[in-house]
Amino acid sequence: MEPTLPPLTPGTLYLVATPIGNLEDITLRALRVLRECDVVAAEDTRRTGQLLTHFGIGKPMLSYFKFNEARRSEEILERLRRGDKVALATDAGSPGISDPGERVVRAVVAAGLRVEAVPGACALVAALTASGLPTDEFHFAGFLPHKSGQRRKKLEQLARFGGTLVLYESPFRVERLLDELAAIMPARRVVLARELTKKFEEFLHGTAAELRQQARSRTLKGEFVVLVGPENTPPALATTDNGNDDSVCHGNRHEV
Repeated sequence: MEPTLPPLTPGTLYLVATPIGNLEDITLRALRVLRECDVVAAEDTRRTGQLLTHFGIGKPMLSYFKFNEARRSEEILERLRRGDKVALATDAGSPGISDPGERVVRAVVAAGLRVEAVPGACALVAALTASGLPTDEFHFAGFLPHKSGQRRKKLEQLARFGGTLVLYESPFRVERLLDELAAIMPARRVVLARELTKKFEEFLHGTAAELRQQARSRTLKGEFVVLVGPENTPPALATTDNGNDDSVCHGNRHEV
């Protein structure tokens, strides 16, 4: 006989981590929270709606994103005050990491209401642990500013940090970032992690200049986690590139 699981706590905001690509990375606890909550607050209701449909879950949804998060935060607070169980989900990964959910959580905590994390997939952790770079000390900086002057100033500040640097970057700006890293941190080991947990997952290793040369000879697609090792990090004995040929399938991957 299976043990009876405790019910969800009324008036709680549940931060539900969702897959970053591979649907098998959803947790049993995440599925239970999504099934038993009263409403799902989603960064993108269409994307989260696809996830719920895949697992046969039907729940009312409300959207929160960069331009409505203040208003939605108030609505979520009212729901929590009357005892609703609210599940917060970002597009992919753990809510609050480089997404508008951070503001929602701050508002709930400031109001003295309960927040509970339902951990799971996170691109930051997946990339860092598989990169081969030091993990004992690292600094996560998320997305850099878009303006060139602000980006360079931020990178110069980060260059003084002693551990591994972890950044998020889009495929449209990753080559620009490599140029900037080659100028500011030319000797450091860099790892590009792309399409994490998906069919064409790949880790590329080298200096920023070496990786920039690779980028000139091929198209780099997908969302990136960019990792920069501390000074004097030795090259990896063997890379963990999962195949540069995008015709190679790496396992059975199911994507949202």
